[in-house]
Amino acid sequence: MPEPGKKPVSAFSKKPRSAEVATGNPAVFEAETERSGVKVRWQRGGSDISASDKYSLAAEGTRHTLTVRDVGPADQGSYAVIAGSSKVKFDLKVIEAEKAAPAPSPAPAPAEAPGAPGEALASATEERGSSPSPEDDPIGLFVMRPQDGEVTVGGSITFSARVAGASLLKPPTVKWFKGKWVDLSSKAGQHLQLHSSYDRASKTDAQATFAGGYRCEVSTKDKFDSCNFNLTVHEAVGPGELDLRSAFRRTSLAGSGRRISDSHEDAGTLDFSSLLKKSSSFRRDSRLEAPAEEDVWEILRQASPSEYERIAFQHGVTDLRGMLKRLKGMKRDEKKSTAFQKKLEPAYQVSKGHKIRLTVELADPDAEVKWLKNGQEIQMSGSRYIFESVGAKRTLTISQCSLADDAAYQCAVGGEKCSTELFVKEPPVLITRPLEDQLVMVGQRVEFECEVSEEGAQVKWLKDGVELTREETFKYRFKKDGRRHHLIINEATLEDAGHYALRTSGGRALAELIVQEKKLEVYQSIADLTVGAKDQAVFKCEVSDENVRGVWLKNGKELVPDSRIKVSHIGRVHKLTIDDVTPADEADYSFVPEGFACNLSAKLHFMEVKIDFVPRQEPPKIHLDCPGRKPDTIVVVAGNKLRLDVPISGDPAPTVIWQKSIPQKNKVPAGPAPDATGGAGASDEWVFDKKLLCETEGRVRVETTKDRSIFTVEGAEKEDEGVYTVTVKNPVGEDQVNLTVKVIDVPDAPAAPKISNVGEDSCTVQWEPPAYDGGQPILGYILERKKKKSYRWMRLNFDLLRELSHEARRMIEGVVYEMRVYAVNAIGMSRPSPASQPFMPIGPPSEPTHLAVEDVSDTTVSLKWRPPERVGAGGLDGYSVEYCREGCSEWTAALQGLTERTSMLVKDLPTGARLLFRVRAHNMAGPGAPVATKEAVTVQEILQRPRLQLPRHLRQTIQRKVGEPVNLLIPFQGKPRPQVTWTKEGQPLAGEEVSIRNSATDTILFIRAACRAHSGTYQVTLRIENMEDKATLVLQIVDKPSPPQDIRVVETWGFNVALEWKPPQDDGNTEIWGYTVQKADKKTMEWFTVLEHYRRTHCVVSELIIGNGYYFRVFSHNMVGPSDKAATTKEPVFIPKPGITYEPPNYKALDFSEAPSFTRPLVNRSVIAGYNAILCCAVRGSPKPKISWFKNGLDLGEDARFRMFSKQGVLTLEIRKPCPFDGGIYVCRATNLQGEAQCECRLEVRVPQ
Repeated sequence: MPEPGKKPVSAFSKKPRSAEVATGNPAVFEAETERSGVKVRWQRGGSDISASDKYSLAAEGTRHTLTVRDVGPADQGSYAVIAGSSKVKFDLKVIEAEKAAPAPSPAPAPAEAPGAPGEALASATEERGSSPSPEDDPIGLFVMRPQDGEVTVGGSITFSARVAGASLLKPPTVKWFKGKWVDLSSKAGQHLQLHSSYDRASKTDAQATFAGGYRCEVSTKDKFDSCNFNLTVHEAVGPGELDLRSAFRRTSLAGSGRRISDSHEDAGTLDFSSLLKKSSSFRRDSRLEAPAEEDVWEILRQASPSEYERIAFQHGVTDLRGMLKRLKGMKRDEKKSTAFQKKLEPAYQVSKGHKIRLTVELADPDAEVKWLKNGQEIQMSGSRYIFESVGAKRTLTISQCSLADDAAYQCAVGGEKCSTELFVKEPPVLITRPLEDQLVMVGQRVEFECEVSEEGAQVKWLKDGVELTREETFKYRFKKDGRRHHLIINEATLEDAGHYALRTSGGRALAELIVQEKKLEVYQSIADLTVGAKDQAVFKCEVSDENVRGVWLKNGKELVPDSRIKVSHIGRVHKLTIDDVTPADEADYSFVPEGFACNLSAKLHFMEVKIDFVPRQEPPKIHLDCPGRKPDTIVVVAGNKLRLDVPISGDPAPTVIWQKSIPQKNKVPAGPAPDATGGAGASDEWVFDKKLLCETEGRVRVETTKDRSIFTVEGAEKEDEGVYTVTVKNPVGEDQVNLTVKVIDVPDAPAAPKISNVGEDSCTVQWEPPAYDGGQPILGYILERKKKKSYRWMRLNFDLLRELSHEARRMIEGVVYEMRVYAVNAIGMSRPSPASQPFMPIGPPSEPTHLAVEDVSDTTVSLKWRPPERVGAGGLDGYSVEYCREGCSEWTAALQGLTERTSMLVKDLPTGARLLFRVRAHNMAGPGAPVATKEAVTVQEILQRPRLQLPRHLRQTIQRKVGEPVNLLIPFQGKPRPQVTWTKEGQPLAGEEVSIRNSATDTILFIRAACRAHSGTYQVTLRIENMEDKATLVLQIVDKPSPPQDIRVVETWGFNVALEWKPPQDDGNTEIWGYTVQKADKKTMEWFTVLEHYRRTHCVVSELIIGNGYYFRVFSHNMVGPSDKAATTKEPVFIPKPGITYEPPNYKALDFSEAPSFTRPLVNRSVIAGYNAILCCAVRGSPKPKISWFKNGLDLGEDARFRMFSKQGVLTLEIRKPCPFDGGIYVCRATNLQGEAQCECRLEVRVPQ
């Protein structure tokens, strides 16, 4: 992304354009980047495109190409190319084949009244502020793009672009360009108007020069996008209708279509350039096509600065200052550096946290260098930057590179610099703690937490594959805490259920959120109570949600708590306590939870104690309402308080004895029956021991008063269950009652569940009932699961499971899970069972694809197929192949076990049978779905004529060098397997040097080391019964030629020698390409080549040195190379010296001395302060005169602000940034031995106003 505060610049010099392609044809899109080596990504619908059978990606230098093969309707859509922070979108439109004929060029924009110009609009997708769809682009900013347009000369046209600015804090910056870099904001005026309120560019009174390519760029603080469009301007009149005055006159912006008189001040101006261009177009042959579009930038790069103005005028460039500024920033062809022997590389890349060394090598080992980062000099600070100097090498070492070090670096030596760019690559961000599955109720708060390996890392949150964004409603809240990332949903709804993922650059974490509607479960309901006077009554219930509040009702009316009636709520338990019960408290009591349609009711019975009048000496009696004399059962929940309040009477006061019966199982011998004839047996019998309960303190205690006896058990336990006997005695008599106490509790935890039938996202969970049901029947079970490495258990059911098995679904394939189960009765929920054995949901692979029969013989069938489209987390173990007869359902395995290959030859099949074949893919989850042949295959050899498929390169003469291997492979067809025969010159092949290798589909002629004897004509014959096919091959084994013969010197004259020789006796079995002639001086015997690739057998060697003797030799050449030996002259050839003596002529010395004289004197000048000024003149004189410059009589030789140049008599004085004080009389004086001369001028320095 472009950095804040910097102007985003497109990385593309040429951008792809939208295209229409007929069905079945390929679509090619091209893009060019400003520099080579830039990484380019192609996208479709926001997803990256990789090379495949459908897409072809190519990159060559700065040119990048995307090819979509065999275009179909599914390929239609929006595409994009990304380089750095620049992104260009384009569209592919697929049309039917019959509509693919070239359509006529679109008609010009319809004529409209001035002031109502037509608009050319193109649609695009909006991404910001809305949830992305598969077709949305996560980077683009355009909602509506400008389209190509056409207009006639003098007409008007409007281009509109709409930007997605609804969710942006600030309005985006929109710029319009013509060509690559001409900013249209500086051209707005009479013929061009820009309206930024809705991003529209209007062209009025179009001229031919307006035609060409345009670009619209949109940039925000962190995003950049651009689009291209073209404007075509058509001529309005033909050559015969040319009106000189109308051609010269520009149209004015009259508006509203009314005609303006010639006298109006805005009636128009004369446009001579348009007339000249128009007339030149008339002279041009209309049959000639327009020249190809020229790259002005490339022309300017290659041209010299003196040609810039001409090229700009020729191509219609008016912003010369902008052109020069842009040209200065371009990377020109570098000349050879005088300061650097080895420069920095164009770019470096380093991983974050690693070290990088930037090294240059200087031409001067003593030169001082400066290192700059983004134009600022790097100062030595600690150990972060290390500067090294070893000889001529200078090294900058950056340790512990961070993202702040990603910048442009320069090494400066004097006034010369070399630059590079450093790219810091971030390591992939890994996930150290994954997300956890969550189960919540509607309205609850959800918080997903994930921990990554890097602090401040950029992550993306996704729901069901769609990226989540911060909406105006703040439904999703994203929070960063160091390496931890949180996704918070304040109030969950049913629509929030799904799979949530966190994606980083190096991993992905996935978790499931299940949202259930609120449903209250009653773990313990309130029960009816029977309480005596002045006793305490406690109603207690337990519900599933500890946050639920409720109301207690008495006979349908809300109960108001007071000092005697207390209401409490602790966790999931709600209690109503009534102290000192009175008869008025007898009523129906109900608990109603708030927000739920349920009602828990119970009845309070008041127990009256009836005491009859008895005389003194009354026998003891136990007064209970319905005691009977059979054991009554009193039920108490484990953990609750058991209080047995037994009213008694008697005079004198009776003694109360509490006893508990403890059963014991003993074997008691059975006595013989009276009518038994003999023998004795033994039977099991329960014997009850009674334990006396007399403690008055502790958990189990007895309290006795005059009129009642109270038995209390604090926190009832299962051991307190049994039959309790109450006995009252006094001297008059006794009474006894048996009370049966039953303690009920939650069930025991079930055993660990067992997992079976594991599928792709499901499994079957089975368990056994608990060993103890708590004294109440089991109402159902609750199942929970968790990931192996997680600590959070997630409930799978809200309704109790009645069965002992359950099929769990909606699990993620490849993730290890554990299961546990709870048992529930009327009292509550048991402790969880031990976790099951870990298991991983793995699904079998899908069916293999493209099953086909490759070959059939009398007993075999060859099959081939492709791997399945979906393999899954279980991988792929192999394939099984089966077959059966047509009409039969019994399948037979073609091989034992599995095969890992995607082809197989099924053997030992019955000849003539019609068989069906099927293939399954297997993994650790089992076999997948089979794929079968569509039709039955007849096992029978198909007769096919023999046919040799001779490759094209074997149809011409085959040349090999001596010693090289010869390997000729010729494929063929034919069934049954044909007989192959090789012959040479009509004779069978003999010898071990030539070997023939035959297979069912091809034949090979192999020679390990070829020799000349192997040359000749070979014939291969393919025969099946009385049918045959033949092919002929010509093999030519070539070698180096022998040396030429009979070399001799034909003639010698002057500096020349004529040689002649005969062709070599052996040409190496190939054509002689030529000869190489060499000479050697007799003194040194060093050979030098005179002629190469010389075709004739005679030559003349020239430019020999007189007085030396020479040997000559000749090599012969063919396609293999030169001959090993050369033909050499036997005797040296001597070049004699001629007897001529040269006497140089005598010339009279001339005197060229001349006094200095100025051929061009100085001229007065007026310059502007702050800009360099140059004074020039020309002088001649011999010897070369000495030049001195003076200002107002003062010598300027020692002043550094003045530079003097003298080149070929042209004298130049350069004044750097003159100020008004530099004005005055300047004198140039030239002096030599013959005299002196001087000239002067006046310099005026003006201050700009």
